Amino acid sequence: MSGSTPPPTSAEAAGTEGCFPPGYKPFKPEEHGLEPGLEADRTDGTGKAGDQGSEFGQQLSGPRLGVGMDCCVIPLRHGGLSLVQTTDFFYPLVEDPYMMGRIACANVLSDLYAMGITECDNMLMLLSVSQKMNEKDRERVMPLMIRGFRDAAEEGGTSVTGGQTVINPWIIVGGVASVVCQPNEFIMPDGAVPGDVLVLTKPLGTQVAVNAHQWLDQPERWNKIKLVITKEEVKEAYQEAMFSMAMLNRTAAGLMHKFQAHAATDVTGFGLLGHANNLAAQQRNEVAFVIHNLPIIAKMAAVSKACGNLFNLVQGTSAETSGGLLVCLPREQAAKFCSEMKSQSCGAGGQGAAGGAWIIGIVEKGDRRARIIDKPRIIEVPPRGSQAANQDNSPAPSPNLS
Repeated sequence: MSGSTPPPTSAEAAGTEGCFPPGYKPFKPEEHGLEPGLEADRTDGTGKAGDQGSEFGQQLSGPRLGVGMDCCVIPLRHGGLSLVQTTDFFYPLVEDPYMMGRIACANVLSDLYAMGITECDNMLMLLSVSQKMNEKDRERVMPLMIRGFRDAAEEGGTSVTGGQTVINPWIIVGGVASVVCQPNEFIMPDGAVPGDVLVLTKPLGTQVAVNAHQWLDQPERWNKIKLVITKEEVKEAYQEAMFSMAMLNRTAAGLMHKFQAHAATDVTGFGLLGHANNLAAQQRNEVAFVIHNLPIIAKMAAVSKACGNLFNLVQGTSAETSGGLLVCLPREQAAKFCSEMKSQSCGAGGQGAAGGAWIIGIVEKGDRRARIIDKPRIIEVPPRGSQAANQDNSPAPSPNLS
């Protein structure tokens, strides 16, 4: 940490050898191919702690999941219980700080929901306040962000009991979610079998919608997309993206148990194809995921195409934030899952993309990879509140996957 005492020189280390851990060697940047004089505590960047292959707890019975999927699953010393835990954070992407707080919380909880877990025992909030904000802005904006995070946690049946706040060049918001549960409360993400159907519970296109909204005030960028979308349609898509990102995946997590889901993940920063590939690689059986249909917030596919290779939305690599769950379901259960997702949403007053679910592909025998067919069917999902959404009262479609 900045301000801490620097490591001793070689001579000093030799004279105080007993004070340091066995095998300790002072850090020398040049031995690592770095510039001499580099201070490790002054580098910047982000990263996640890796699995160091520790043998701690390896003798404990129960399912175990480490680095690479949505959560870690650690068997506890107390028989039959596991700790399931996750953390995530990112930079703000919408203008409303309250909604940004809700989105951040939904994004963290989504990792638990991807394993079919509907209850969370505790949350921590991670918050970085920008040093570029003046005191007035900080005192108004940050409490709204904190309140949004807390309200979403309460909606999910949990509470925020602590966390950490720091000063940073950028605003960063995120958190930690933890739960202790029995094996029947979670679904390991490795049970897909040939013949399963792939279902997605939120539409794609959030990154495209957020960027298009920012471009309303940037003429040189707006000129690239104005022929395929109106300003009103951009505003509707942005609103839909914001509310979709803030919506919890809790309902879908509960239905995963009811309809015998075999595996799931949530769709976030790596895009649909990236997360589908990651999930496919995790499977015990030799399977492949084939995606035929792409539910996308209305007009966002056209906007993405107008921008060339900037987003690659239809190619499946456009980042999403707090996206839906990608669930592997038995074929006979998939349509029922989609229907119940829609009916529960309508019962809560949802319209348009809210609470929808779409059959998007199949699981077949293969090499544990995912792919999108050359010409996938684009399902234009109307934003809630739009005229098209108000007219759309039909049940979720069961598209042809042949």
